[in-house]
Amino acid sequence: MLDRTLETIARVMLVIAAIIGFLLSFIVCIDVIGRVAFNRPLKGTPELVSSAIVIICWLQATYAIRSGGMINVDAFTSPLSHRVQSALGVFSSILGVALFAIIGWASIEQSIYAWTSWEYDGEGALRVPTWPSRWIMTIGSFLASLSYALLAIKQFRAFLTGAPPVVASSSHAT
Repeated sequence: MLDRTLETIARVMLVIAAIIGFLLSFIVCIDVIGRVAFNRPLKGTPELVSSAIVIICWLQATYAIRSGGMINVDAFTSPLSHRVQSALGVFSSILGVALFAIIGWASIEQSIYAWTSWEYDGEGALRVPTWPSRWIMTIGSFLASLSYALLAIKQFRAFLTGAPPVVASSSHAT
C-alpha cells in the first residue's frame, strides 16, 4: 500500500516537474528573443529559472530513486555474488535514507521561515517567493528518504533469499 502510494506520488511529481520544465523553456525563449531582438529581456528570468531548477530537481528525486536512476557503478558490483550485491544495496540505501533525512530535517526551519517572513529572491520588477522551492526541497527529501527506506527493505529481502539485488521498483522493470 505504501509502496503504491509513493509510486503514484513520484509519478505525479515527475509530471509536475515536466510541466514546469516545459513552461520554463518558453520563459527562456521569450527572454532570449527579447534580449536579442528588442534589447529588452524578460524581467525576473534569472530568479524564475533558478527557483524552477531547484523545484524540478527535488520533484524528480523520488522518481529517480524508485526507477533505479541514481548512479550505480556496475563494473565493481557485477562480478560479486547476489548476496554481496544486495548487502551493498542495503548499505547504500541506508546511506541514502540518512542523507535525505538530514537534508529534510535541516531544511524544515528554513522552509518555515521562508513561509512566515515572505522571503523572496530578486529585486525590482519581479520578486520570486522562496517558500515554494524550500518546501518542495523539504518534502522531496523526506519522500526520497522514504523511497530509500523501502528500497533497503527490498534489498534486505533479496539478501536473505539470495535473489538478484533489487535496483528499481517492480513497476519500472523492463
